[in-house]
Amino acid sequence: MSRPLQEEKVFKDPVHKYIYVQDQTVWDLINTKEFQRLRRVRQLGTCYLTFHGAEHSRFSHSLGVYEVTRKIISQFERNRYEDWPKEERLLCLCAALLHDVGHGPFSHSIEKAFGNHHEEWSRRIVLGDTEIHRVLRRVSPSFPQQVADVIAKTYHREIVVSMVSSQMDADRMDYLLRDAYFTGVNYGTFDLERILRVLRPYKGHIVVKESGMHAVEDYLMSRYQMYWQIYFHPVTRSAEVILHKIVQRAKQLFEEGFSFRFWLPPLTNLFLRKLTLRDHYLLDESLMQTVFMQWACEDDPILADLCTRFLQRKLFKYVTLERVDVRQLDRLRGFMQERGIDPAYYLEIDFPSDLSYDVYRPGEQDEKLPILILDDKDTLTEISRKSEIVRSISGIHMGKYHLYYPAELLERHRAELDAELRAWLDEE
Repeated sequence: MSRPLQEEKVFKDPVHKYIYVQDQTVWDLINTKEFQRLRRVRQLGTCYLTFHGAEHSRFSHSLGVYEVTRKIISQFERNRYEDWPKEERLLCLCAALLHDVGHGPFSHSIEKAFGNHHEEWSRRIVLGDTEIHRVLRRVSPSFPQQVADVIAKTYHREIVVSMVSSQMDADRMDYLLRDAYFTGVNYGTFDLERILRVLRPYKGHIVVKESGMHAVEDYLMSRYQMYWQIYFHPVTRSAEVILHKIVQRAKQLFEEGFSFRFWLPPLTNLFLRKLTLRDHYLLDESLMQTVFMQWACEDDPILADLCTRFLQRKLFKYVTLERVDVRQLDRLRGFMQERGIDPAYYLEIDFPSDLSYDVYRPGEQDEKLPILILDDKDTLTEISRKSEIVRSISGIHMGKYHLYYPAELLERHRAELDAELRAWLDEE
């Protein structure tokens, strides 16, 4: 069982002003080594190379998600809503706090390279031989599995899962506000307090009172803007491309038996895809930055160059394309290959896309659960049926192709490019 703290703990936070911890279990989780590791993982991966203020951590974000969840539950309990299952309070708080504990260095960039998924690692940490698991077991033997099920979106109560993972959850509400604050933009701002006041537990769902629909529209528009202006910024994506190429090159060299001058033990299991919980704990951005610093001096010229580019922010140039011309792309690959520039590591087509709001269709996964509007007749309506704004941004994968390449390497051979290929590369 959990018990309240004798004295409430408070974190000063730039987004929520104060974060309040009132439960011994939550306090003990925050002080585990696995949760403290999140201080060494940036929230926005390579975004700091575009927006220099984006140095905030997964630790601060996870605390923020916990705080938003705590505020929602407090509002439900203050108003004594009958449809809120009070016994699920601690489960919601713990799942909110731990939802990102499995994140690796540079967030999703490393995940893509190795096929790791942070949700799966979060579950492994919750269920494995960890300090976090031991804290959760003090509540009850079944409690770690319940937390893992919420993170995996398989818990039997939708209202609990949707608090942490849905189209309007505590996770998204915190990261939009936090990322906007630290990148110095206004795109992600919305009226959080208003949204919290109009949320209701109703027949197993978390719904929005109709009078608060405009605040939700504002939230969805903020999310739309943040994706296109921040998360998919082409300079940030250029850094991600180089990071991915570093890992790709290192993997190839490792598989070929290349003798690295510098190596650290967790990397072996990382490249073999046999990571243990101990390896995962050691993998943070401090370790990877150290590795990149050393690999910048490796004998392999491609690995050394890519690491130097990443560390010194000598990123690839990008050209925006309306469509991919396969013929031109093949010609460019051949041109680079003939001049000793390996297109496998120095050329990339990227097409970022996202759905700001996905209209729910029965049978889809929980993450796609709709935002439901509750009117004064106790009727539930999916938000896109009531809002023209939401309809306009729903179900559309918007995006443009970006071609990334090292401008200075091609510039040396620019005179050798024919007019057609040169015009294609100059297309903006």
